[in-house]
Amino acid sequence: MQGPIQRLVYTFGQRTCSQLPIIGSAAISNTKPTTMALSVRQSSSSVLATESSNKGMIILNRPKALNAINLEMVRKIYKHLKKCEKSKSLVIIKGTGEKAFCAGGDVRALVEAGPTDESKSFFREEYSTNALIGNYKIPYIAIIDGITMGGGVGLSVHGKYRVASDRTLFAMPETAIGLFPDVGGSYFLPRLQGKLGLYLGLTGYRLRGGDVFYSGIATHYCESSKIPDLETALLNCPDADDVPELLQKYHSTPEKPFSLQPVLEQINKNFSADSVEGILENLQNDGSEWAKKTLETLSKMSPTSMKVTFRQLELGSQLSLAQCLIMEYRLAVRHLERSDFKEGVRALLIDKDQKPQWQPTKLADVTEEHVQWFFRKLPDTEELKL
Repeated sequence: MQGPIQRLVYTFGQRTCSQLPIIGSAAISNTKPTTMALSVRQSSSSVLATESSNKGMIILNRPKALNAINLEMVRKIYKHLKKCEKSKSLVIIKGTGEKAFCAGGDVRALVEAGPTDESKSFFREEYSTNALIGNYKIPYIAIIDGITMGGGVGLSVHGKYRVASDRTLFAMPETAIGLFPDVGGSYFLPRLQGKLGLYLGLTGYRLRGGDVFYSGIATHYCESSKIPDLETALLNCPDADDVPELLQKYHSTPEKPFSLQPVLEQINKNFSADSVEGILENLQNDGSEWAKKTLETLSKMSPTSMKVTFRQLELGSQLSLAQCLIMEYRLAVRHLERSDFKEGVRALLIDKDQKPQWQPTKLADVTEEHVQWFFRKLPDTEELKL
């Protein structure tokens, strides 16, 4: 049976599946026929762009790959978002199927390719799309009904409205594969309550259902059975000004309380240290069962990734979204060049031996100079331009 980290990170490694047939919006799972006519045009086999006279919808259509995104998909999404911003009153983004909104990007392909122009283009264009969403001029509604990780978080969390359901599973588990919580993680994670964002970024802890709303990742919570009705209402609303009221109408209080509520005080106390080593020391001194499990989880993560993530979120708390994404692009390029990224993907996604050989293996051996190298400015011609 797969361990929790393997189950989380495996979703990042989905390979490009065979081309899927293009189907109309009414036939897509979880999409109810609306009373208004929607035209469906083929953006690609894996992205469906549906349009009405004044509404736009983007549907990630790779259900066999948990709607994981690749460079082609990012380009299609960006192009359609730019078009809709000028011609539509609102945009909805969702995933096909009942399992996932978007499980992330194809990191296996990225590490196998190495620091190529195409690999860099993926990060550059993905982050540019995140920036566009964060500054979108019309209502942007992400229906995060199912697995939402990595790249899927970037396509949702920066939008004005994020609707979670009882099927939502959120995580940023990048430290387990030698990466860092990107797609604007340095912006939104430090802005969650207390030290919750740092905890989520370092541990990759999974938030389910109502937890995604209580944490602040989602702005609304809607039972999955009612999401088709919500979509229909949004597509038929006469005025974009009605969106907040419509979302509130379908919003409901999650049945279960916030699963982390009992340990929020401990999270804030233990993760308030001024270094990763300090966090580990706090957890050891805590001695509770929760602290022991958290220590066990952190012991599996890349020491370098944890130190880079700590610095990333520390810096990101004082930066704008655009500044965060520029910083993260530098980190992404460095991780393609020299990091634990390749080894983490090998151990968890390719060979699946679950035994990554991190370099270095101990936090104490990750020097300040090495951490600073990841954050160094790129040549002017290579910097992310937003």
